[in-house]
Formats: sequence, structure tokens, C-alpha cells
Amino acid sequence: MTTHLPAVSDLTDPQISQLLQHKLDDKTKPLGSLGRLEALALRLGHILGTGTPALNQPQMVVFAGDHGLAARGVSAFPSDVTWQMVENFLAGGAAVSVLARQHGLALTVVDCGVAREIAPRETAPGQPRLLLRKVAPGTQDASSGPAMSAAQCARALEHGVDLVRELPGNVVLLGEMGIGNTSVASLLLARLCGLPLADCTGAGTGLDAAGIERKRAVLQQALDANAGATTPLEALAALGGYEVATMVGAVLEAAAQRRVIVVDGFITSAAVLVASRLAPHVLQRCVFAHCSGERGHRLMLAQMQAEPLLDLGLRLGEGSGAALAWPLLQSACAVLAEMASFESAGVATQVP
Repeated sequence: MTTHLPAVSDLTDPQISQLLQHKLDDKTKPLGSLGRLEALALRLGHILGTGTPALNQPQMVVFAGDHGLAARGVSAFPSDVTWQMVENFLAGGAAVSVLARQHGLALTVVDCGVAREIAPRETAPGQPRLLLRKVAPGTQDASSGPAMSAAQCARALEHGVDLVRELPGNVVLLGEMGIGNTSVASLLLARLCGLPLADCTGAGTGLDAAGIERKRAVLQQALDANAGATTPLEALAALGGYEVATMVGAVLEAAAQRRVIVVDGFITSAAVLVASRLAPHVLQRCVFAHCSGERGHRLMLAQMQAEPLLDLGLRLGEGSGAALAWPLLQSACAVLAEMASFESAGVATQVP
């Protein structure tokens, strides 16, 4: 099945680079003294193509799905937690719900492939919104064959593209929920980057040492059972999840529209990894929020030459790290837009 994916162009623009750097260097401060906040301001200006980037109507999107691998004991929690947390997101009680509310981020929860039926509901203004984009009620067990068919993977990608087209604003913050999806991220990292599975696999939701060893054994079975799935799309279908595939489509469309993409932790980074193997310029649009405490995430970030903003030992997922990093993006834009230049403030410049 042919999948038509959005085209993602190169944002390299020497003129906008020069403009942004001059604006930053002319602010009332020693050169480079705002450190990585300046690099963030440069990135936001490049993505949005302006010397005064403004972040409008930011959208936090949490992609949810279940995994056949979960039945093999790769998580410390049962699969029912996926649908229960979806309800918690919508009720406003989850970490990402609280943080999105605190920072004024519109929250959308997408059922991409949750095993249980999630009832549709009306959404009051300002409350979390539910989108039903279920491809199937969970993937197949990847340890015995492909997690999804090529057609199912293509449908999930299309859902991601379409849902971003429906979202307002110029920023998408990525979140996810799915028991077993750290296994998916580990598998995609190992397969697409050729890294040892042991280096890619961690505790997930809290496995002990014996549980991690059991998880690694199951994941090795999945790699072996899908040894021929080597291209990004083949690996995504064979080893991925519906929430990850939908997220890949969303990332590609957001990148094509030159939206700022705020990447959360290990699982959202796995979706960006796949998207970047399909369209390398995706990475020009990404701001990596944090380095997760989950084993493998640091390796994944290195593969994408990404420098995360925060390192707080987070390993919750949901989009929690993206929400926590959000004020840094706001500050970077504020510095460009509102901080005085030496001339406008009447402040002397550095002595030659």
C-alpha cells in the first residue's frame, strides 16, 4: 500500500540566521550570556521564519494506544491502565492535564488504538478534548510477527496528518500513553540505529532487574520475528504501535506546516526518529524538551544530534516534560521581542 507523506523542506536561510543573530547580539547583555536560551530563540525564529517569533495557540496532543507485547509481561502495569489514564487525562487529573492547564496549553487526547472502547463525549470550552481515531483495538504481539499490517500503519499515519490539519496554532507538543510503549521505542531504536538491544531497554513503568531481563528477552524475540523489517516504514509497522504511527504522521504534517514541534521523552522521540528517517528536515522543526531517565533515551537523542532543554530525571511520558519546558520557549520569544537593544536603551557597548 502506497503511503503519501507530507513533504518537508529545508529551512536553511542565511538571511534569517543573520537577522536573528544580530538581534540577539544587540540586546543589552554580553554576547552569548543567555546561553542555550539564545540557541532556542534562534531555532524558533528559523522554524517560524521571522526575527520576532510568536507562539500561537499551542496544542498538547496525547496519542494513546495498546500493544500486544504487553501480554508478554514487558510492563509493570496491566494494559487496562491505558484506557484508565485516557479517562484521567480527560477528567483533568493526570500530570499532563495539570501542567497543560497551568500553562494554558489546549489538550487533545487521541484514541489511536486503545483496546477498550472509549465513549465519545461533548467537550466544554477550555476542557481536554477527545478524538477517536482508532485503527484497531491494540496491535498484535510483535514477538510473533508484525504488530500491524502495512495498511493499518498507513491508516494511522493518515490519521496523524489529518488531525494536525484540524488543529489551530503554530506549536504542537507531543505526548503519549500506552502500556508497553517503551518496548516499542526500544525496538525502533535498536532496529533503525543498529544499537545493541540491551543498551536500548530500560525499566519502563518500573520493572525490577529480573523484569528488565524478561523484557529484553521478549524484545529480542520481536526483533528476530521481524528481521526483514528494516526500512523506517517497515520497522514502524512491524515493531511500532498505533499511537506511535499516528504521531509520526502528525510530526510530518506539523513539520510540513512549519509548526514548532516540542518533543517530550523516549516514546515521542521514537516517533520523531522514524519521521526524521523519512524526512530528515523534520529535525529542524523540533525542540527536544528533556532527557528522560529511561535507558535508551540519551542514545536516541544522540542519534538525532538533539540537545534537550531539561534533565530532571523524568520518565513519566504523557507530554509532561514538554509541558514543563514550555515556559522556556515563551521566554526565548520574549527576549527577542521585548528586550532592549544597546542603542534603544542608551547603554554603552563593550569597550573595543
